[in-house]
Amino acid sequence: MKSAYDVILKPVISEQSMDMAATKKYTFKVASDANRTEVKKAVEEIFGVSVKKVNIVNCDGKLKRMGRTSGMTPAYKKAIVTVSEDSKEIEFFQGL
Repeated sequence: MKSAYDVILKPVISEQSMDMAATKKYTFKVASDANRTEVKKAVEEIFGVSVKKVNIVNCDGKLKRMGRTSGMTPAYKKAIVTVSEDSKEIEFFQGL
């Protein structure tokens, strides 16, 4: 059994994710083997909110070059979590 902190790795801080936070949609980088149910339970346990919906996106790695050498950035999975209207907001995103 994975703990909630093994499923939710870190929040995604970008301009688009901060705009979505105003409508109670929060973006997190999650474990690559996590599914929607695990993400929902983890967010509810960590932040004490009621989750309405979870969308999961697989992000492929990008090709990067340093001179002649080329390589790939690592692939990752991110989850866009929609919190219900009657639930409180996630405090982590308020101070940013």
